[in-house]
Amino acid sequence: MQEIITLACSECKRRAYSTRKNKKKHTERLELKRFCKFCRKHVPFREVK
Repeated sequence: MQEIITLACSECKRRAYSTRKNKKKHTERLELKRFCKFCRKHVPFREVK
């Protein structure tokens, strides 16, 4: 039941990462702190559609 989701930078809004998530168990949007190669710093990445 896992689906592939895309993560977008919270500052520049560019999509740089993709990961998997079980949408039945975790209904809220995923947020991870990752390195953005466009901003060149660590920022929170949020799940986008």
